[in-house]
Amino acid sequence: MLKTEAYFDTATSTVTYLAWDEATLEAAIIDPVMDYEPHAAHLSTASVDRILADARDRGLKIIWALDTHAHADHLSAAHHVRDVTGAKVGIGARITEVQRAFSALFHATDVCPNGGAFDALFKDGDTFPLGELNVNVLHTPGHTPACVTYLIDNAAFVGDTLFMPDYGTARADFPGGDAATLYQSIRRILDLPPETRVFVGHDYLPAGRDKPAWETTVAEQHAANVHVHDGVDEATFVAMRQARDATLGAPRLILPSLQVNIRGGALPPAEDDGQIYLKIPVNRLGV
Repeated sequence: MLKTEAYFDTATSTVTYLAWDEATLEAAIIDPVMDYEPHAAHLSTASVDRILADARDRGLKIIWALDTHAHADHLSAAHHVRDVTGAKVGIGARITEVQRAFSALFHATDVCPNGGAFDALFKDGDTFPLGELNVNVLHTPGHTPACVTYLIDNAAFVGDTLFMPDYGTARADFPGGDAATLYQSIRRILDLPPETRVFVGHDYLPAGRDKPAWETTVAEQHAANVHVHDGVDEATFVAMRQARDATLGAPRLILPSLQVNIRGGALPPAEDDGQIYLKIPVNRLGV
């Protein structure tokens, strides 16, 4: 049986999940967050270390650090999880497209756009074990080309593709994103059994709600998602999504996040003075 624990990061509104097989205690950490304070460029692993300590207290063996995509709003701690636990790092196979786009943006000459920073590149329909459970991979692009949903038992970890019903759906204006593709990916998720538990990657507290939430169901999404409830067709969704995205600014941590996340959560290599630097490409984001 699948067991889960959620950890909400207030700084980035991200939800990290600890998911494990109750029989074998083999576990995965999904979308782990590295703490980053941009004004002082201060990095810390305190948040993910608390999750790792919780896992140890439960007797769990972390075998996977899984990212649903290359996040633009927080730095992944997947590399740190691998360093501490020996876990493998996995992500969607089309991360190579994201690496190609952003290694050029950051002039990251150490990044080969071949997914080499990751231990596993998952394609649609891939499966792999988590103890006695199977993890099934559903390719759900649209927010980014590399987005995947991890299906474990009766749970779908959807990353940024869907949010809570009262907030809606992810933006689709990042490089390689596409609103029509996002709609089609969401419909694949909504084709899952109605009782499927849906675990979202963020919660941004829409008007009228003051407590974070992160678990819903396919049935609830069908009935109440403000962007894609039953009756919303593709053309209507695309028009809404494109209009909404046109009003959105760049995420606060997009520049530090992407240059770390295309490296699987690793920092850029130190320069000849021994210091690690994150780069700021001036006037390159088109905003």
